[in-house]
Amino acid sequence: MMEDPTLQRKTTILVVDDEDHIVRVVAFKLRAAGFEVIEAFDGEEAWTRLRDTEIDLVLTDQQMPVLDGIGLARRIAADDRFAGVPVVMLTARGFRLDPEEFAGTGIVEMLDKPFSPRVLLERVRANLDRGSSRREAA
Repeated sequence: MMEDPTLQRKTTILVVDDEDHIVRVVAFKLRAAGFEVIEAFDGEEAWTRLRDTEIDLVLTDQQMPVLDGIGLARRIAADDRFAGVPVVMLTARGFRLDPEEFAGTGIVEMLDKPFSPRVLLERVRANLDRGSSRREAA
């Protein structure tokens, strides 16, 4: 049976955080807004879950065991399958990265925890729009 070409895949967002409650709340809000969500609880698990997956945006915590958010962002940026995929870094309030740490990561924005679900959805949509523009230009 042939698949209907008019059916489009849902926008897929990878949510990565070692705090279970953050992953669950963010995933719930994103799904309620119509997004497909992949959940992971550290950077290495996220990388494993990405095999054969098309993603549109990554929301990742910075400070995680096994593989931190910067390491994950670098792996994603270095893989041609994910060229131009924006990464939004979730960080503890007041935690900042030096600009040189952003080089080669695809990180487009840092969002402090705690954040409001409304602001999170606004930032996701804005960065998805930017990511689409970058991928179309490539």
